[in-house]
Parts: sequence; structure tokens; C-alpha cells
Amino acid sequence: MADDDSTSTPRSAQGSAKGSARTSDEASGGISGRASAPAPEPASAHGDGSGAVPGAGRGPVRAPRGATLNTRGWPQEAALRMLMNNLDPEVAEHPERLVVYGGSGKAARDWPSFDAIVRELTTLRADETLLVQSGRPVGVMTTHEWAPRVLIANSNLVGDWATWPEFRRLEQLGLTMYGQMTAGSWIYIGTQGILQGTYETFAAVAAKRFGGSLAGTITLTAGLGGMGGAQPLAVTMNGGVAVCVDCDPRGVERRIAHGYLDVRADDLDEALRLAYEARDARRPLSIGVVANAAEAVPALLARGAEIDVVTDQTSAHDPLAYLPLGVAFEDMAALARKDPEGFTRRARESMARHVEAMVGFRDAGAEVFDYGNSIRGEASLAGYARAFDFPGFVPAYIRPLFCEGKGPFRWAALSGDPADIAATDRAVLDLFPDNEPLARWIRMAGERVRYQGLPARICWLGYGERDRAGERFNDLVASGEVSAPLVIGRDHLDCGSVASPYRETEGMLDGSDAIADWPLLNAMVNVASGASWVSIHHGGGVGIGRSIHAGQVTVADGTPLAGEKIRRVLTNDPGMGVIRHVDAGYDRAAEVARERGVRVPMAGTEQPDARA
Repeated sequence: MADDDSTSTPRSAQGSAKGSARTSDEASGGISGRASAPAPEPASAHGDGSGAVPGAGRGPVRAPRGATLNTRGWPQEAALRMLMNNLDPEVAEHPERLVVYGGSGKAARDWPSFDAIVRELTTLRADETLLVQSGRPVGVMTTHEWAPRVLIANSNLVGDWATWPEFRRLEQLGLTMYGQMTAGSWIYIGTQGILQGTYETFAAVAAKRFGGSLAGTITLTAGLGGMGGAQPLAVTMNGGVAVCVDCDPRGVERRIAHGYLDVRADDLDEALRLAYEARDARRPLSIGVVANAAEAVPALLARGAEIDVVTDQTSAHDPLAYLPLGVAFEDMAALARKDPEGFTRRARESMARHVEAMVGFRDAGAEVFDYGNSIRGEASLAGYARAFDFPGFVPAYIRPLFCEGKGPFRWAALSGDPADIAATDRAVLDLFPDNEPLARWIRMAGERVRYQGLPARICWLGYGERDRAGERFNDLVASGEVSAPLVIGRDHLDCGSVASPYRETEGMLDGSDAIADWPLLNAMVNVASGASWVSIHHGGGVGIGRSIHAGQVTVADGTPLAGEKIRRVLTNDPGMGVIRHVDAGYDRAAEVARERGVRVPMAGTEQPDARA
């Protein structure tokens, strides 16, 4: 059974008679055979009927809603809607510049590329695959119905050339873009996308140091962007108080408006007063304050602020997105453009001050960890010798979950109807009745998480769980219990899809931190298993030269074919995490492999121990 309607009429003049390939610059034919689903004009696939997109005076992008197709099939429709959802003003940080999150993570290289991607998706057949090279559609190949409808590669550079200066040179030439993780792979769902992982991390901190709850504690952090904006709500969900610093007033106001942050303090003095009052009352509270983190964190240490937990989620992975000391926020962008080398040097020096203060809090007894933004590495480049005195969050708290194939499983309702997410929440609770932490998360998310763009949900599920959830979701679509198909994906921050020595693979047991074969195998496995679109990126989260990672998205459209694809993809994708950690010598991963039937040919073979 094909992904699209079998009554669709073939397009005329699409490629040669052999049908082997065509470029995305060729003229597109219209969609026929489905009267209720006319193809949008190339400039008007923007969901709001405006016929316009941001940039050059165009209006906002918003994904279509409902059960009417604008394309030849639901996998293509899902890619179209999720691309557009990434640029919804409720979702993206700077949609007019195609920037979704992370300072410079983009959904498409430029507006002509965006328009071309939209045009190709509206006409793409169920036996064709669109190729996207760093945000630019470069070709369409004839493949088959089990192949992905889109293959994406973002920001990838050859080793010796994988530096920020070379990347920026190529970017200025219009040859590449920074895709971050889920920005350029079209599966970002707003701040909720990182929220449960952040919640789980702070829960692990609470279990390790504070008796299982953050009640009566104060967490200090910085960065309230697309990723860091999850921190205040994650802390209060764990019962604690959070003081959150950001240099951009819009970031503070945006998080308050979206329900992730409770209040704004006028200065550090007021922030501490509010924090102490809430801590003493054991009342959860998150407080935003506008300041430069490189100034505020050392200042709080110097005054002896009573802080229990310290971390950071500024955009330190890209020095041009970190505000140096002595630079006004309003002057930041212009100075970075005018003198990127000088700006980078000053930013790294400021990060060294920031990290030095974090180490000072650690020395004073606080729980301190790096939240995966490379701030330790940048501080080290600036000459600070103790930059790595505190650990990254994955080796400190998350790796045991990775050994079980657990990671950030997410889905979105293409209908745009929150009732569809409520139906999936009930399905998850029904599938896993004995998982109380999961049930608690689903209940809290339903009560406290505001949707951004298309309604969506995230929860951490492992090997043997994701496939069950995905198949149930496909059944919900088939039965009509949800009103339109669901799109199922994950963050690239997952158990078996990343090589990132400063984050996901930091401190691997066998010393394999920098081995990048694993994300490539993960992408190939997902292509072979029937994912709807697959991506391979470089540099997401931690910056150019520091990571390789892969993503997959699979569409539940209620068909038997979708069910077969879901079963394979959502088994094999987390299975890569189990295999990766078995190979690295983790006993828990080996136990999971034995218990759940994951075939690992060399399981039990002695591996080197990097600690020896």
C-alpha cells in the first residue's frame, strides 16, 4: 500500500522517462486525484491563508491544521507541517531569520530555499525522496514507498575544516547553515521538547543530594532561550526555587508569557529576596532577572549567595551568541558581525569568568554540572585550568537511562487539536500503568505545559516501550479516536544517535567518547527501517567540531504500512542505544540486551576500560 492516495494521477514532465532523478529547480506539476487537497501555490503554503512568509516584508509562517491534505500523502504532509511549525512565531526564536532556537539553529538556509522545499513537498510522490543539503533542497530521487520521503544533512564538514571560522566563511558564501539538532530536522516542538529531560535531570539531582525533592533549595542558572527556557519550570516541578539570568529581556518575558517562568525581578537583590522567601516557605518559584551571566554569577558568588545547585544553558556553544563583559546587549549583534574574532575572544574570556564562579560554588558545596552547551570547553580555550572540575549532566545523571534505550520520545498532532494529545496521554497511561514517574510526568505536563505551535507531547521511553506507544498511536488514527495523523520523533540528544564528547558521550567507559560511527549507523538503520525522514547533523548543542548526531521522524497515519514502519523504526532506533552502551562495556546495557532480546554479536567480549 502506497503512502499517498492510490487514485492520485502521476505528474507530467517530472524528470526523464527513466524517472531516476530530478532537481528541485525544475517546474512542479499540480496535485490531482484528490479534489479536497489542492496543492498550495509555492509562496502560500503558510497555513494562515496570507500567502506570505516572514522576510522581505512577508507575514508569519503557521502550519496547516486539520485532516485535509496539501500534499500527495501524510508523510509528505507531516514534513511540510513540521517544517512550518518550526517557524511558527510561537515556536521559533527569530522566525524572520529562519532561526528556530540555539542562537543560530535554522530550519532552512534562506527564504528561497524554504519556498522550494515547500513546493517540492506539495508535489512529492510516495516513491520519491527529497534531498536537503544544509537547508537547501538539491534534488528529488525516485526510491520506493519504504524509503524516507526526505533525507537531510546539515552543517557537516570534513575534520580539519570543522571549525567555527571555516563554517562561518562557508555560511557567508551561502553554502551551508547551522541546523542545531531539531531545528534543521523539522521536529522542534518548542521548549517542551527539552522539558522532560530537564525535569528528569533535576529529579536526579534531587535524588542524589536532597532526599528526592528540590523543596527548600535554590538553583542558579542562566539562559532562557529555546532550550534553557525549560529550566525554571523543570525546577519548580521538582519543588524547588530557580533564579534564572538572561541578557535578553525578551527571553524573560517570553518564558513568563508561555508559563515556564513565574516572575521577573528588577535586579539580583530582588531576585535573592524572592528566592530566600520561597525557599524558606518550601514553595516552588522561578525568578527571571535580566543581566549578563558572566557578571551576575560571579557577583552572586562574591556576596555569598545561598545557592544549592548551579548549571547553565546560555548559547555558549557559539561564542558569537554569548554576551561578553562590557558589551551592551543592544550592541551585541552588530559587534559580532563587525569583529567576529575579537568578539569570540572576549566571549571566551567572559565564559572563563562565568565558569570560574561555577567552580567557586562547587567548592562552597553546591551541586554543579554542565548542561551540555560547551561552556567548559570554551572556558578552557580561554585558559581557565579548572574548567572541567565539574561534570556534564549525562555522565552525572542520565547515562543509566541511556543504557536502557531511554530517551526523549516526542509526538505532535497534525490536526492542531489539543484533544488529540489528550487522547495520546491517556493511551500512554494505559500502556504503562506501573510506571509512576511517567504517569506523574504525563499528568503534570497535561496540567502545566502550554503548547507552542502544533500541540505536542514528550516523554522518555526506552527499548520495548517506544514501539508499543507508536503502534497504539497508529491505532488511534485508524480508529478515528484522533482526528488526523500523528508525527513521532525525538531529540537528537538520545541514547544511540550522538557522538558528543562534551555531552552525550562524555566519559564513556571504554574511552569511545569521540567515535562518530554510532550516529551514522543510527541514521542508516532508520533509513532501512522505514522512517519518514532522517537527518545527519554536525555541531548541534555543543558547536562546530564537537558532535555528530542523527534524527528520525515517523508518521502514524493509521495505515497498515505505517504500523509496520513504526514497529521497526521505534524498535531499532532505541535499540541502537542499548547496543552502543553494551559495546562500551556498561553492565546495565548488557542486562537489558539479554532481558529484551537485543542481538549483540560480541556481547560479553572484554572491552577496554578507559578508567584503568
